[in-house]
Amino acid sequence: MLKSTDKNNEINSISTGSTLEGNLNSKGDVRIDGQLNGSVHTEGRLVLGQGGVIEGEAVCESAIIAGKIKATITVKDILTLKSTAKLSGEIIASKLAIEPGAIFSGKCSMGPVVKNINKNEDKTVPSSSEKTA
Repeated sequence: MLKSTDKNNEINSISTGSTLEGNLNSKGDVRIDGQLNGSVHTEGRLVLGQGGVIEGEAVCESAIIAGKIKATITVKDILTLKSTAKLSGEIIASKLAIEPGAIFSGKCSMGPVVKNINKNEDKTVPSSSEKTA
């Protein structure tokens, strides 16, 4: 059984070779090494392994992405795109870290105004920028 380092919650995992069609809601951390066609909402950390794929929507506290994601991803704290990450879609995050080699195509909104993303009032911020790869 996997345990979260930040909390005493178990880590929810979708293993390599597994496909989930639908929505995943969790209070703990989530790791995806398989494929998710739908949405993931977690109050913890989202980790997408190098072979993992998400097509849909992702909402989380923090995220580390090493796989392929075609989604709108909303992160309350920091989103880290590893060198093997391929993200196509929209990023809404407070902080963003992109390693050399990562591929990002889409729209990015980030900054201090994004801290209130739970309220879903206005997802755009004056300092938003659009990047395409």
